[in-house]
Amino acid sequence: MQVSYIQVAIPVPMRQLFTYIVPATINGEDIQTGARVIVPFGHRQVIGIIISTSTTSDIEDKKLKSIISLVNDNFHLPPTLLKFLLRCADYYHHPVGDVLQLALPVLLRQVEQPTIDLATTWHSQQFEQVNEETVTLEKITKRAPKQAELYALINTHQGLTWAEIRTLGFTKAQLNTLEKKQLIEEKEQKSECFVYHDDALAEDEKLTLTVEQAVIVSAVKASFDQFSCHLVDGITGSGKTEVYLQAMEKTLAANKQVLVLVPEIGLTPQMLSRFEQRFNLPICLHHSGLNDKERLQTWLAAQRGTAAIIIGTRSAVFSPLHHLGLIIVDEEHDGSFKQQDSFRYQARDIAILRAGQLNIPIVLGSATPSLETLQNALSGKYQYHQLTQRPGQSTQSKITLINVAQQQMEHGLSGTLKKAIGTTLKRGEQALIFLNRRGYAPAINCQECHWIADCQRCNKPYTLHQGQKLLICHHCSSQKRIPYQCPSCGSVRIKPMGQGTEQLEERIGELFENYSTVRIDRDSTRKKGELAKLLQEVSDKKHQLLIGTQMLAKGHHFPDVTLVAVLDVDGALFSFDFRAAEHMAQLLVQVAGRAGRESKPGRVLVQTNFPDHPLLQDLVNNGYPHFAKYALTERKQALLPPFSYQALFRAEANYPSYPEKFLSALTDVTFDGCQFAGPVPAAMEKKAGKYRYHLIVQAKSRKQLHFAVYRLIHTIAQNEWQKKVRWTVDIDPLDLSW
Repeated sequence: MQVSYIQVAIPVPMRQLFTYIVPATINGEDIQTGARVIVPFGHRQVIGIIISTSTTSDIEDKKLKSIISLVNDNFHLPPTLLKFLLRCADYYHHPVGDVLQLALPVLLRQVEQPTIDLATTWHSQQFEQVNEETVTLEKITKRAPKQAELYALINTHQGLTWAEIRTLGFTKAQLNTLEKKQLIEEKEQKSECFVYHDDALAEDEKLTLTVEQAVIVSAVKASFDQFSCHLVDGITGSGKTEVYLQAMEKTLAANKQVLVLVPEIGLTPQMLSRFEQRFNLPICLHHSGLNDKERLQTWLAAQRGTAAIIIGTRSAVFSPLHHLGLIIVDEEHDGSFKQQDSFRYQARDIAILRAGQLNIPIVLGSATPSLETLQNALSGKYQYHQLTQRPGQSTQSKITLINVAQQQMEHGLSGTLKKAIGTTLKRGEQALIFLNRRGYAPAINCQECHWIADCQRCNKPYTLHQGQKLLICHHCSSQKRIPYQCPSCGSVRIKPMGQGTEQLEERIGELFENYSTVRIDRDSTRKKGELAKLLQEVSDKKHQLLIGTQMLAKGHHFPDVTLVAVLDVDGALFSFDFRAAEHMAQLLVQVAGRAGRESKPGRVLVQTNFPDHPLLQDLVNNGYPHFAKYALTERKQALLPPFSYQALFRAEANYPSYPEKFLSALTDVTFDGCQFAGPVPAAMEKKAGKYRYHLIVQAKSRKQLHFAVYRLIHTIAQNEWQKKVRWTVDIDPLDLSW
């Protein structure tokens, strides 16, 4: 049968499909939903995705254009993934073309088709004379231990890709040197489905499970071929990763794939290392640190079934895994799983949706579950598992509050904290100092006239970056040189205000000059492989003092860190955002969990001006579980999520009156069971020269909320202000500060 018309999703901000004619030169049998086509759109050609086909059309042929060509490369979206993506677009009320394009690697979104090279992998050479290899390795071990370490890794795990090797902290130079010495060789990766084999599992690496861990693993394995959502609520250091590893065994043994989602790239090296040690199976990575070609190769490995395990950040949830058998979401509470621009999806939530569609189990792990997830577990919607003990000799560290109002401060450190750091260092242990503010100082000002260097596009102070000798706006990324004189009064008395990690590193180096200090934040880890390198140096005890932002707060295992100091948590105690206290508690518990993870006991010291604040007292004395249940009670009384459902309409324009009038017009429509809050200026009203307002729609049920959002989006077409503003809708918003 000749298909005459197709409906195509195109990556444009329009909530509709476009109809095209299929010319007679194209065989109708080649037309499949999910396939890519090149179509004319306006004055350009774009890649579109076929959503449906038909033999008739309501639109006259003379008004329709023909498709240019069908992309015949077998890299189309499979039916189950296409159905899943359409559901995501519908739930988040986002243009379907944008959503479908997000599921494709960049190179497959382009009209010019890429040359598809098979991924290459590295293998150790086979030697006829064992002595020759032994002699060469002895020399390398003495002169270049990192090369020897890389060779041992490749020898144990044949078939590693360059992306994996780089993620694990090795350099191209080390790889090339081993190749020149003919110790390793590069081969093209086979494009066939992985097959589980006898050597796939390193049995000697398996740890003995505690009773609590064994119960969880059994529960996940029992739901092997049916949908079930398991929340693993385990204190930091309780062995959640070991639970994941052993729960995966049954899935992999059945030649099914496993998808592991992590919140940030920073957690990828450590997770990859653990998985490489346990499984001798193809593992692929998916995150923003990879180039376009590497991402395409991961996508193809997932689609062809070559990859047994995919480890990735939030967008990995769209990987075209044909044989997916288990999904694991580590640190499920983390805000990084929520996309904050364009298609604003929550990766954890749609991972649960995908598991339900495929009828497979999903495991959510966290030491500090989000209140939404916890409520679902407590109500019986998810299976709730708790890990209350750390395996081995390690114990959970106790949090102690330091009242900075009663202490003399030096460089942001109280006398009590300085003494504790000194004692820790003398014992040969490491200390972690947490300050969630990168840069040298959050502002600079004139000591004479009190002028402050403000970003005119955001009305917020520039952050001083001393190392780069720049003032940088952390909101719009604009930069300017540090002025030598005050532009207001001409004074040269310009000083930094406040403290960031860069300044803290400098001051700590002065106070403890006999010890090595390392700073880990977004500025110090910009280079590829730099994060893995710094984390390895910390593990090797090359540095005794660690200074960092929330990049250091979660997932990392530092055996010799016995003291964690938190310098500033007070901002969250008085925030307008109802989620601020929850996020503060999660961050505090996560960073506290970096201390005392081995047999050495750990301490956590938190500096605050408000040690008697009830939220801090509850968290310190009763722990996160009690804090979370108390917070859920408060949310229920206030009818806030998870006991209600929200959508956030955002609007921005060059003049403040435009977004306000645009959103005010939306409130003229009334709905049963829905309330409006706003429109009000965003917490940061001006950003990058645009004035921003938002409007919250809250409903008692999801059905009521989505009906209201659907109606409101349709009324926007008649809104007289809609052409003067840029607007978006965010379903289940996490960040109201915007």
